[in-house]
Amino acid sequence: MALSWRTAALAAVGLVPVLLVPVYAIVLGWALLVVLAVAVDLLLAGSPRDVVVRRVLPGSVRLTQPSRSELVVTNEGRRRLRGQVRDAWQPSAGATGNRHRVSLPPGESARLVTPLLPTRRGDRLADRVTVRSFGPMGLAARQLSADVPGRLRVLPEFASRRHLPSRLARLREMDGRTAVQIRGAGTEFDSLREYVIGDDVRSIDWRATARRSEVVVRTWRPERDRRVLIVLDTSRTSAARIGDLPRIDASIEAALLLSALASHAGDRVDLIAHDRRVRAQVTGTSGGRMLPALADALAPVDPALVEADWPAAVAAIRQRLSQRALVVLLTSLDPAAVSTGLLPAVGPLAHDHTVVLASVADPEVAELTRNRGTVSDVYDAAAAERTEIERAAVLVRLRQRGVEVVDALPDELAPRLADAYLALKAAGRL
Repeated sequence: MALSWRTAALAAVGLVPVLLVPVYAIVLGWALLVVLAVAVDLLLAGSPRDVVVRRVLPGSVRLTQPSRSELVVTNEGRRRLRGQVRDAWQPSAGATGNRHRVSLPPGESARLVTPLLPTRRGDRLADRVTVRSFGPMGLAARQLSADVPGRLRVLPEFASRRHLPSRLARLREMDGRTAVQIRGAGTEFDSLREYVIGDDVRSIDWRATARRSEVVVRTWRPERDRRVLIVLDTSRTSAARIGDLPRIDASIEAALLLSALASHAGDRVDLIAHDRRVRAQVTGTSGGRMLPALADALAPVDPALVEADWPAAVAAIRQRLSQRALVVLLTSLDPAAVSTGLLPAVGPLAHDHTVVLASVADPEVAELTRNRGTVSDVYDAAAAERTEIERAAVLVRLRQRGVEVVDALPDELAPRLADAYLALKAAGRL
């Protein structure tokens, strides 16, 4: 049961006769009158148990994009339903205007819409739906809360897709589908054409030249149908906040952009999210189904507060790859974590595959190295400078083992990783 402001107003009206004639019988009589009016109003109110609620939700929505939750409320009772319906959600679902006034005659339905603007990716769950039914006088209400399950999957934002058109244009130039001609050695033979001044003499096909009685050169195209395996580190280092978001979100953006680019290039892309075990994986998808599958698999992935088991990750990589491939490790250049876990395991992996390590740099560290105002600032700057030196040392050791390293700020990691992929493709190193 719930009381409205009208009940308080009715009780306050009784103060007038009590002040004029301060008799105990008048106080008791007015109190009984208020209680009787509330009881009658409750008896005449529609039963919330006779209300059937059905929820309608979209399957998924991208982060920062608006969505909506719809409740179809049907009054199956014999009295009119006058009251309020509350559609409760997790705070991160961003539900606004979720209290709806209703007035439903018996047997009729109403569709109530709650706007949603999620602030976190993952599965946002609906809470209970509360129906409050008032009587005709609006003094009191009968209330019931019921579970109406609902789940909205919030996919990664994929803000880095704005970099995709420019990288696809470069890919088309490399592939020879535009007017720009790029000559050079590749790994896949494309066709023969007549020699022109400026061509590399090493591309001359002497047998074809002898057959045609004219100088002929081989043309090459960027390699296709190569394997690209993206490994997303979900251990404790990915939980560190860089700016307003955890490090793992920037890594997910980089993984999505690289996957879209590699798919357009004709390469096969697989992904695993790993810390001490595989948290998510996408294998065997291609074409238009690949990006939705990646976004759906990565949406609920959150960092685990455990150390990464890199030997187990390398074993999972070797289990999935039988031929040379491009392995992209989206992790952190944290000196302690890399020295004790990643460095011993990455050397043999780089011997068999092309390995690229992509890491998110913290802009606050660089800012601290320049801030030397107070004594406290000097200490902070010294600590930041030491961190930068240790990161540089780890970077050198990784490159000595044959690992390409991409270290960039959160907004720059995705395009920098895409550029590294294009450079490897142009050099025929996939």
